[in-house]
Amino acid sequence: MRTVLIIDDNPAVGEALSLALSLHEIRPLTALTPDEGLALLEREAVDVVIQDMNFTADTTSGEEGVALFRAIRERHADLPVVLLTAWTHLETAVELVKAGASDYLAKPWDDHKLLATVENLLELSESTREMTRSRRERRQRRELLQSKYNLDGLVFASEAMGRTLNLACQIARSDVPVLITGPNGTGKERIATIVHANSAVKRGPFVAVNCGALPGELIEAELFGADAGAYTGANKAREGRFELADGGTLFLDEIGNLPLPGQMKLLRVLETGQFERLGSGRTRQVKVRVLSATNADLKAMIQAGTFREDLYYRLNVIEVNLPSLAERVDDILPLAEFFLDGRAELGDAAREALLGYPWPGNVRELKNAIERAALLTGSDPITPELLNLPQHVVAAARNLDEPSREAVETALHKADGVVSRAAQNLGLSRQALYRRMERYGLATPA
Repeated sequence: MRTVLIIDDNPAVGEALSLALSLHEIRPLTALTPDEGLALLEREAVDVVIQDMNFTADTTSGEEGVALFRAIRERHADLPVVLLTAWTHLETAVELVKAGASDYLAKPWDDHKLLATVENLLELSESTREMTRSRRERRQRRELLQSKYNLDGLVFASEAMGRTLNLACQIARSDVPVLITGPNGTGKERIATIVHANSAVKRGPFVAVNCGALPGELIEAELFGADAGAYTGANKAREGRFELADGGTLFLDEIGNLPLPGQMKLLRVLETGQFERLGSGRTRQVKVRVLSATNADLKAMIQAGTFREDLYYRLNVIEVNLPSLAERVDDILPLAEFFLDGRAELGDAAREALLGYPWPGNVRELKNAIERAALLTGSDPITPELLNLPQHVVAAARNLDEPSREAVETALHKADGVVSRAAQNLGLSRQALYRRMERYGLATPA
């Protein structure tokens, strides 16, 4: 049940507030002294605190209320606190609001305003708890994944990437071919290295070849090797990538660029483990785990007659699809901080710009933007202009001027504590509003 703790040395105040709260199905707890109130907080699950500013009859300084607020904030940093204050304490209450108190109400209070304030804070507190719980669960799943598998230092925070990594690690121990799909720049080779690092052949070689970076006439020699004289310029015999990867993993990037003759030979290796070098009649035997990757639509290529259907099903025993960076927004800022590596600081407007851009070039584009900004910023925080993003993205980030604490509180009140609605009214992303709420001591961001 929703619970509010009232700390006031006047029993009549506690009784009046308790009655008002009870009528709205809010459980009241009362304490007559700061020590009693702090003890209750240790024993009870409290959602909101209403505290008086003065507990000593011979002084009107409000020092006791200040000390109580600071003690609550130190022990329960995210707990909303509403201050009850006489006019003599108004200036002090305003200062405490700046220090993180949720609101203040003058005595005698208006029941309607007090209940509206408490209801909003209860909804916000419930939302914050849910976000904190969700964040904790995500962190625990991420830590479990990191403790169980070798993730090769990959930085991620999103659920989407967590699911992708979990699948990649689960299938790593098998020796079946894996097709890694996803847009350019998402990190398909990193997933391949993670599959290898958690496989039964992790102590063997990991050999990568980009099938799109070589002329068609050289791809077969690159994969299968060539004897001397097999083609113009082949002055000596050379091992192919399959021989180099024997006992380990071969990663074939941009597999859609492999010419049809090479596809036929690759199919044979996948089926039998056997192949011949170019210009040689000798059959060689290897045991290689094959991983491949593409951003192409291989099914469309099959329909067009440019990719073998039988090879497709050999390669795609299990598919691991990487989401675009736009589909895992939670990864953008952690990746940006990782790429910065402490060389510079991201300004708030730069953070907004990073989150407001769709990143068609994905992680590769983000890395390039951060590297450029880090080189140009000097000792100042990085600004949106240094990220080399489209002007409309920079302008939108610049238009997100820092809203005041009062503006944030007003938006939250008008939105009944619904953060997404308040963020929309302020023209902010939810992440931006959470950061401002954290800065103002209003809540902990997800």
